[in-house]
Amino acid sequence: MTELEAIRTRHSVRQYLNKPLKPDELAALRSEVDACNKESGLHIQLVINEPKAFEGGMAKYGRFSGVQNYFALVGKAGADLQEKCGYWGERLVLKAQMMGLNTCWVALTFHKMKSAYVLDEGEKLAAVIALGHGANQGFPRKSKTMDEVTKVDGAMPDWFRAGMEAVLLAPTAVNQQKFLFTLEDGKVSAMPGHAFYVKMDLGIAKYHFEVGAGKENFQWG
Repeated sequence: MTELEAIRTRHSVRQYLNKPLKPDELAALRSEVDACNKESGLHIQLVINEPKAFEGGMAKYGRFSGVQNYFALVGKAGADLQEKCGYWGERLVLKAQMMGLNTCWVALTFHKMKSAYVLDEGEKLAAVIALGHGANQGFPRKSKTMDEVTKVDGAMPDWFRAGMEAVLLAPTAVNQQKFLFTLEDGKVSAMPGHAFYVKMDLGIAKYHFEVGAGKENFQWG
């Protein structure tokens, strides 16, 4: 499975089977976490066999069950933390999907188990991503139209359309999709709207755009 195929087939999953991750799965996930941290400067951590974060009332409100593993998205506090966590976290989400695993972005409906991950000086936890063998494969959701989230100077190139098709499949907080992608003078710009977690959503969407459009076809403006 390619990343683009993972984008097209992946849906958020909130219910998980009591099925441990295999040693080879753990090794592959940890390797990808290490690569993401090296490239991004983040401090993302893979937490395994830790069910308490998803046992409280907030998790039940979010309809989670059986979650025992998650990515803890940790990094230096700053204006760019949410967007970076969205971008690199989605790379991990697609890696998991390509491995036959399931995921769900979680920003609020979990309990912060500070003993399960490490926060170095100046760092904070931005969100987590539930991970494991899903009880199902999730379900498609409604999406905005391309015209609602794009502004193009002139005719829309095929590569830009392909990028936006991938963007419209990106997970966002409560499916809000509050962003705008603009093509002007051959450069692409992406701006968040006004709502909660829009910067994290933007990071996720930008990763999808790069996969769909192909990095070789454009420059960020």
